[in-house]
Formats: sequence, structure tokens, C-alpha cells
Amino acid sequence: MAKASAVINFPNPARIHDASRHCVCFWGYDNAREIVFQVDDVVLVKLNPNKDSDESSLLAAFDHNREKILEIARTVYTGGPQNKYTIS
Repeated sequence: MAKASAVINFPNPARIHDASRHCVCFWGYDNAREIVFQVDDVVLVKLNPNKDSDESSLLAAFDHNREKILEIARTVYTGGPQNKYTIS
């Protein structure tokens, strides 16, 4: 019998820039389990190469590319005990 694929949802639009980790963090949910996702600053700069790399520019880059980033997050999410994923 085939195993059902993991399903992740992103009902919470919140995201924060974590300067110490050089990433933007956001959260997904697999049923009641919260999963942390981090998108490296480098990825966001590559998505918007003509923008600055300060906090507000990185958050704007995340917002502008949100659907693309969420699609990548859905692809990397495998379910199971892991509760943090990095998109780099």
C-alpha cells in the first residue's frame, strides 16, 4: 500500500527576518504540527537582484515571491519528525 504524501498548509502570513541566521522565517502546519521554514537571504537577493539586502528589502522580496517560495517549501517538506527546513 502506498504511503500518503505529506500535506503542509500556510494559513499564517507572518514572516520575520532573522539577522543572526541571515534568513526569513515563516511557518507551515501539518495538521496541528507547526513546521519552521527558513529562506536564506542569498536566495531572496537572487530572486530580486536589483534590490538592497537590508531587512525591509528582504521581507519585500519574500512577499513578492511568496507563492514561489511556498511551492518550494511544499516540495522540500517530507513530513515525519523533522520540524525545521531551510531553503538555500
